[in-house]
Amino acid sequence: MSTVRRMEAYLGEKVLQQGLNYLARDPEKNLPLLIDWAERLARQDKHKQQIRTARKWLIDPDSNWHKLARRVLREVQPKSRECLVRNFLINSWFYGIPRQREVSDREGVNVPYTILIDPTARCNLHCTGCWAGDYDQRPELDLETLDRILGEARELGIYFIVYSGGEPLLRASDLLALARKYNDMAFHAYTNGTLVTEDLVRQLAEVGNFTLAFSVEGLREATDARRGRGVFDRVMHAMDLMRAAGLIFGFSATYTRKNTEEIASDAFIDLMIEKGCLFGWLFTYVPVGKDVDTELMATPEQRALMYRKVQEWRQTKPIAVFDFWNDGELTQGCIAGGRRYFHINAAGEIEPCAFIHYANGNIKEMSLKEALRSPIFQAYQKRQPFNNNMLQPCPLIDNPLALAEIVRESGAHPTQVHAIDALETAEALLECAENWGRQAQILAGGRAQAEASGS
Repeated sequence: MSTVRRMEAYLGEKVLQQGLNYLARDPEKNLPLLIDWAERLARQDKHKQQIRTARKWLIDPDSNWHKLARRVLREVQPKSRECLVRNFLINSWFYGIPRQREVSDREGVNVPYTILIDPTARCNLHCTGCWAGDYDQRPELDLETLDRILGEARELGIYFIVYSGGEPLLRASDLLALARKYNDMAFHAYTNGTLVTEDLVRQLAEVGNFTLAFSVEGLREATDARRGRGVFDRVMHAMDLMRAAGLIFGFSATYTRKNTEEIASDAFIDLMIEKGCLFGWLFTYVPVGKDVDTELMATPEQRALMYRKVQEWRQTKPIAVFDFWNDGELTQGCIAGGRRYFHINAAGEIEPCAFIHYANGNIKEMSLKEALRSPIFQAYQKRQPFNNNMLQPCPLIDNPLALAEIVRESGAHPTQVHAIDALETAEALLECAENWGRQAQILAGGRAQAEASGS
């Protein structure tokens, strides 16, 4: 780090600490002042505008976003709250994104916002239809390789790292050691929740920069049906431990033809809020991995229901909910292929997305910067967005012929145990994609009409 950057970091740390101390004295009264401070700190005009837009929601005491901010300020322990502001907001957004763009311009390769990493493919559960269930379960990313990836990521301006698996908490000791070493970065893990103990919660509280998302399939019956008897209650207990410790956490749910209505219910989202979740990740079922079954895919009507419910929750519920497929409008299409993120599986293979099991190279044999030049990433990025309707962002389930073209052009190889033919997969999903396309056009038209009328 240069002398100038070290000085910026030192001054930023002092300003941050004073700001957080000031905020803690009277969170509701001082929140507007902290927002003003954040706007001055932001380097990019785009970020300044985003902060101005957020201001009206955050300072309105009747707004659900104000209530969410109040939850963070009142319920989260000081160290985790400080890491949220410093590591996630300041380092990964205000400092990280400009750095990513600087490197992108210099190197002629796109640097993404985050990386999804599988430390292990092992798991202590055997969930039906697991997206990662057809990977070889034996390989792991050793601690030295993980350490190198994080160091190279930070040099590129990537300060936010996400873990999946397998069950990443099978490697909890290594991941916590890395969180301590890279204490200016933010770490997040998707977990089945069954390995969360009081001791692990204590260590998470000590590091402050490591958050969890607990996987559920809805309520007790639906979760246990897919994940195993008693898993739902174990997850609820883990959430109780996290909330009692003042930690930041959320939920992760996959909606299918069997459980969409339950996940879209107020009963479900209200329970997640009651248990202490501050955010939630939604995935639609994608037929890859173990026990592939296109009949499990949500119907177009169910996917539209989830879209409408998320829009409703964003106006009424004190929780931040994101839907990776239906939020294509927010992200301007697919974020994978190194555009905003990519996936490194437990064998080290560099994939465009957790659900796109093809690769050209292995991180054990190349640097992160070299990985970003992957042929499959280049083929991805020149086609993004894959559809003019941002509600059809995915090259697998929404535009399946695009994926077949990408794989053929890049020469990428399958990374699952059982090789998959991209063209055969595309042909099997064409009807599903066309059916959703008709529904997506209706939703997009309705949204455009609402925006034109100002409602």
